[in-house]
Amino acid sequence: MNPTKASTSAHRVLVVDDDADLVELLQYNLEKEGYDVRTAMDGLKALEVARTYMPELVLLDIMMPQLDGIETGRQMRAIPELRQTYILYLTARSEEYSEVAAFDIGADDYITKPIKPRALMSRINALFRREAQKADPGDRIEIAGLTINRQNYSANFGEKSVVLPKKEFELLFFLAQHPNKVFSREELLQRIWGADIYVLERTVDVHIRKLREKIGETYIRTLKGVGYMFTDEPEQA
Repeated sequence: MNPTKASTSAHRVLVVDDDADLVELLQYNLEKEGYDVRTAMDGLKALEVARTYMPELVLLDIMMPQLDGIETGRQMRAIPELRQTYILYLTARSEEYSEVAAFDIGADDYITKPIKPRALMSRINALFRREAQKADPGDRIEIAGLTINRQNYSANFGEKSVVLPKKEFELLFFLAQHPNKVFSREELLQRIWGADIYVLERTVDVHIRKLREKIGETYIRTLKGVGYMFTDEPEQA
């Protein structure tokens, strides 16, 4: 197909699926919405394209030749320039363990096929709208020896600095904005993922676990049966 001309400010989207008809359908609908689109038919090609194209969003299948979607997403997240890239899985795999595996590598959404193009475009547009509304290079929190910087999605404490994937950062930033206040998993899903995205409550647990691996165990406390809380008085190890 002949791609429509995208503006220089168009968001960059990489579509990865071994179904050529679906790739063409998604590319058509995305370009109709004004997105700049590249495509790949397998995981290895997707990584090759992503390293030079630097997509802002990747639509990624799971069952693909060469390299499956979970491993492809994991390798993308290991590329520093792609840590903030949105990854949305579009897959026929509806098992809970596949969804958990996707969110464990830092997925932003998980959508089961068959795909409804108009609904998908609405979700993608909403995602970028929320991103634009949150963008504020001056946003910075300093609390309990931890500096959280929205400009580069980093957390600094002592001499250690870590760059976080989008959803991990947003979760940490939100909790730190409301120290000593407990939020349930359902509240955090609504605040961070949004009402228009369906994910398992266990997704919050996965992201909290990964945050603790990176910033330590003491900043985010678990209140059993209630939820999670950022404390401004972390226990000293």
